[in-house]
Amino acid sequence: MTQANLIGQSSPLGATVVEGGVNFSLFSRTATSVELLLFDHTDAAAPARVIPIKPKSNRTYHYWHTFVPEIHAGQLYGYRVHGPCDPGRGIRMDANKVLLDPYGRGVVVPTGYDREAASEPGDNAATALKSVVVDPAAYDWEGDQPLQRAASQTIIYEMHVRGFTRHPSSGIEESKRGTYAGLIEKIPYLKQLGITAVELLPVFQFDAGDAPRGKINYWGYAPISFFAPHAAYSSGQQPLAAVDEFRDMVKALHRAGIEVILDVVFNHTAEGDQRGPKLCFRGVDNPTYYMLENGGERYANYSGCGNTVNANHPIVRRMIVDSLRYWVQEMHVDGFRFDLASILSRDPAGHPLPNPPVLWDIESDPALAGTKLLAEAWDAAGLYQVGSFVGDAWREWNGRFRDDVRDFFRGQPGSVRRVADRIVGSPEIYGHKEREAEQSVNFVTCHDGFTLNDLVSYNGKHNEDNGEQNRDGGDDNRSWNCGVEGPSDAPQVTALRDRQVKNFLTTTLLSLGVPMILMGDEVRHTQRGNNNAYCQDNELSWFDWSNLDRHADLRRFVSLLCARRMLRNVDPDRQRISVIRLLREANKAWHGVRLHQPDWGDASHCIAFGGELRRAGLRFHLILNAYWEPLEFELPELDHGRWRRWIDTGCESPDDIVPWEQAPQISGNSYRAIDRSVVMLYANTNQPEGVGNE
Repeated sequence: MTQANLIGQSSPLGATVVEGGVNFSLFSRTATSVELLLFDHTDAAAPARVIPIKPKSNRTYHYWHTFVPEIHAGQLYGYRVHGPCDPGRGIRMDANKVLLDPYGRGVVVPTGYDREAASEPGDNAATALKSVVVDPAAYDWEGDQPLQRAASQTIIYEMHVRGFTRHPSSGIEESKRGTYAGLIEKIPYLKQLGITAVELLPVFQFDAGDAPRGKINYWGYAPISFFAPHAAYSSGQQPLAAVDEFRDMVKALHRAGIEVILDVVFNHTAEGDQRGPKLCFRGVDNPTYYMLENGGERYANYSGCGNTVNANHPIVRRMIVDSLRYWVQEMHVDGFRFDLASILSRDPAGHPLPNPPVLWDIESDPALAGTKLLAEAWDAAGLYQVGSFVGDAWREWNGRFRDDVRDFFRGQPGSVRRVADRIVGSPEIYGHKEREAEQSVNFVTCHDGFTLNDLVSYNGKHNEDNGEQNRDGGDDNRSWNCGVEGPSDAPQVTALRDRQVKNFLTTTLLSLGVPMILMGDEVRHTQRGNNNAYCQDNELSWFDWSNLDRHADLRRFVSLLCARRMLRNVDPDRQRISVIRLLREANKAWHGVRLHQPDWGDASHCIAFGGELRRAGLRFHLILNAYWEPLEFELPELDHGRWRRWIDTGCESPDDIVPWEQAPQISGNSYRAIDRSVVMLYANTNQPEGVGNE
């Protein structure tokens, strides 16, 4: 092997398996020299080989590169980056620290991993994270491809990989609990529930130690690699296990018709503020990767997590887009939910940009053209862009849907007009863009905040277990405990809570837009009032599978809702039409307790919404009664047929929802909706009663 052969190439970045070995390339503008470290195993105390990357022969512009022959996928490596340390100017290099490759496709965590050692003076080779050489081509996808399901045919289930199967009640063998492999075993449950996409809380490699002392970061919003799947979610221990097991999971979900959406965190990293560790980006090229203030001395903190990624810097923009391409092309994911996405619209000084380059790079990239892009269109510094997020391809987490639906069902004055707008796709928010209703991602609960059970059981947060004297977590919960704080066996309270849970689920799954439900809400999972369980890797957060029997009625309720929403086949003779198509395409009108007389006043607590799809011969009438007393609602007269009751959350199971074709007829020209209930009626108007309606 000649010296020229060892120079390597500047492109592509990262570690690339090629004929005869591996090419390494790293960007660093501030480095004066770089060393590539090769390790023999995860717990190695020191590198087996140190390969200098020489500034004269192995540097092209700011790219440091070398070729190492006769090494393969699975090789562990890291970098030492030499250069100035001048915190006042934002340069924080430390050649004693082993650094991850920003483009590393895999990460291993040594048994003695020490976050503090990466913050303090001295060598940390024995306790540092290491990158792994990955060959993306060395996997048999068996013809799998991203599903590209239409947004109108999507129901999202937000879930945590570990929390879904970690509980002992999961029935999964210990070695697979809380892993990608464990999730595979529970795919039949997801299929039966009726969801069509899982939105996974962060699975990029994160630092679980980025949490208050004595706690761990459970949610995973502490990324340290934008390319590597989180190693702790693998049931295997070998360096490449997480990469392959993640792909096994994606392939299995696709076979079940379920898309995979990743919750991605490009707004900050686990390196924290100026007191934090040097794990990767900080030691490679701090001024490039982070927004800095006060001449570089401090980190801008629009994320609320200590630092902010400099997303619109050309190098960082490329890394973000390269990461997304990798997860789509090589890992076959179907979409991304961008955490605190509004940060990506800020320039290096933190000012919002009208046309943020990184967001347009993502939107216009042809490799991402069929990918679902969901934005959490706000950040921790007050930039709120729901309804005004840039671009045409993005869908938005609709935080106003969450707030307004919560307000309506807790009886907040002035909420009727707002909830009505949310039901029909929030045209007051999105109408100016002339976009489809599915621009709005509708949810009432998510990982951040109360579970649905706790939303109807607690007036205030109870986060004492987090060790921060209940100061953490949001205070604007818009919850109502139905008269008793916390658990209650009182029949009146439990019945009301059951009803409220079904009201929230019905409204979410029948509103126009893309519905999202939170893992465990379908079986009344409780976090005992903790609305910020980010550091609770225990039974407080884990899915309790014993709840399947305890709340089988609610799970049935959700399954039937999902089934009718997702109905795809249309048979004009039998009216096989999805309820969402019915609500979208029907000629619609608003009503109150009297027909065509909706009460939009601040003191109103009820609304009705009806319409007809003439060519299908179907009518519907949706009643939302958030008043604290029963109300009698007038019904439109029918030329043919009779009204049938599909849903009434005021009825006990199994009458609260029935299979569409089994909906019982009701008599009279009005319907009595009990206090705090939702009712959905329908009628077949082009055929006499007695003819099959399904």
